[in-house]
Amino acid sequence: MPMYIALTYTRDVDWTQPEYAEEMKDYNEFGQAAADVIKGGHALYPTATATTVRVSGGKGGDVITSDGPYAETKEALAGFYVLECADLDEAVAVAAKIPAAWDGAVEVRPVVQF
Repeated sequence: MPMYIALTYTRDVDWTQPEYAEEMKDYNEFGQAAADVIKGGHALYPTATATTVRVSGGKGGDVITSDGPYAETKEALAGFYVLECADLDEAVAVAAKIPAAWDGAVEVRPVVQF
């Protein structure tokens, strides 16, 4: 079966904080309902915890790191699910049930399997 990644874009918040407990219930309910197709995934800490890595001069060059995300946006990459679905239509139907789709966005992409 094809694999898809569902990238969730939401407000840039720390979902581990108690004030988001109600919203996390929706995610947990989704996870239980879609358990047959979810093959992995996790929430991500806020973008302030990110480190961006670049290599100056290409392969073998100097490694340069900077704090924070690559780009600033209103909605941040907040998490992901790895889905095993029959086709893109099924993956989109599952993604539409992810709470991030209700007030943010979910990007669905097929996974290249090596």
